[in-house]
Amino acid sequence: MSAHLVIADEVATALGEGRGVVALESTLLAHGLPPGRSFEVGVRLEKVIRAAGAVPATIAVLDGVPRVGLGIGELERVCSPGLAKLSLRDLGAAIAMRRDGATTVASTATLAHKAGIRVFATGGLGGVHLSVPSGTVTWDVSADLDVLANTPVTVVCSGVKSILDIAATVEVLETRSVPVLGYRTDHFPAFYLRESAHRVPWRVDNAVDAAEVISAHGEVSGSGVLMVNPVPAEYELDRALHDRLLDEGMALLRERDIRGKDVTPALLEHFHSGSAGSSLAANTELVADNARVAAEVAVQLSSR
Repeated sequence: MSAHLVIADEVATALGEGRGVVALESTLLAHGLPPGRSFEVGVRLEKVIRAAGAVPATIAVLDGVPRVGLGIGELERVCSPGLAKLSLRDLGAAIAMRRDGATTVASTATLAHKAGIRVFATGGLGGVHLSVPSGTVTWDVSADLDVLANTPVTVVCSGVKSILDIAATVEVLETRSVPVLGYRTDHFPAFYLRESAHRVPWRVDNAVDAAEVISAHGEVSGSGVLMVNPVPAEYELDRALHDRLLDEGMALLRERDIRGKDVTPALLEHFHSGSAGSSLAANTELVADNARVAAEVAVQLSSR
């Protein structure tokens, strides 16, 4: 515990005893899911991690204090509308101004590392945004990528959303020397879809092998590891529906001149409404499965 970081007793005890702990971001709950559904999902994710033998640590900033591990009342507070979205660049301001905020992948990974947590589960990693209009150069690159390149935390996710530029994102990960492990897959997932056109450089098929690779990487590099786990097959979005919604969404962005940080929320809302809830079910189930896999890996890492 410090002036700028409070670790919940359960999490601190687990870390002190060398048990597996899994970090969870709060932006997924505050901004990625509809009100009412988010709290249900937040509780479920923590249960999934406990069932796999690890301890959950949902991370957020409340009253200007970064908190690693939330009580039930704090989790409800995070799921309330109106919380600021805090990337790494925003943490100092939120702390100084005593604000509430939900942490993104970048800020969650940073705070997890400061707390001593080695594994983090989420839905999708941020990446390089598609150019709008098409053919122009975009400088919109998520801070998640640089933080992962400089923070020794393993992020378990379902790749990046297909509304991002997957090819450019994969290239940035390679340039930043971030290893990508496919969990029971040879292809980089596209969030709603189990496979994109891009292959992963390395594959692991169980938590033991994943922990071996992560441990070995930690001996030679200070970067994080990205482990990609495809959405469960039964919840994968129909590819034809997905492609139609993506084309419609990109046209919508051009028509309304939507740019920057407003692009992803607009496209996600289009997917949720246009798929009659199928994309929301996929989102929920993939993050729950990522939490399970992350917990299994965390347990294996704790024995090393």
